[in-house]
Amino acid sequence: MNFINPEPMTADTTALVLVDHQVGLMTGVRDYPVAELKHNVVGLAKAAKALGLPIVTTTTSAKTLWGPAFPELAAALPGHDFIDRTSVNAWDDPRVAAAIEATGRKNLIFAGVSLEVCAAFPAMTAQRKGYNAYVAMDASGTFNQTKRDTGLLRLSQAGVVVADGASLMVEILADNARPVAREVYGALHMDWAVLVGQVRDGVEPADRAA
Repeated sequence: MNFINPEPMTADTTALVLVDHQVGLMTGVRDYPVAELKHNVVGLAKAAKALGLPIVTTTTSAKTLWGPAFPELAAALPGHDFIDRTSVNAWDDPRVAAAIEATGRKNLIFAGVSLEVCAAFPAMTAQRKGYNAYVAMDASGTFNQTKRDTGLLRLSQAGVVVADGASLMVEILADNARPVAREVYGALHMDWAVLVGQVRDGVEPADRAA
């Protein structure tokens, strides 16, 4: 069981996997305010795009059970392919597994509804397969607090790193002097995004080196 991930998270080593942020499932979320959850999921997706991370998205039985991805997420990922499946564990669908493996990334950030199944199951599978698995807790929701608490406990027991999505994106950003910093902070709707941009624009290369 790998409790310490050996590789730093960078844009070259990390991919994002969004699982089942569907209209029908989102309406059942009770452990997190739905509006805030949507806000966090969209921000995570936009920040990942800004950083150039590969993004894999999936739904479960969209036409017969829980509907499509919620509209704000679909709008944030225009033209993106949401792989629709029937398997409980997203990784058990060969198309999803192939899409994740095709990213070539060792660090995988998962988020999903529900947390304890849709996010946790593929994250634990990834960990068993030798990937470094993370779950963005604030971009994952479930149907009551017990499910959230036990899901978190099981993830921790499995060696999956749990964090908030914004912290993971900022870790990948690594340097506020990067030109993409303003876009990343803006995607995450952080209050200091404008200030970061002003500081970056006002710092001379010699100052950065110092």
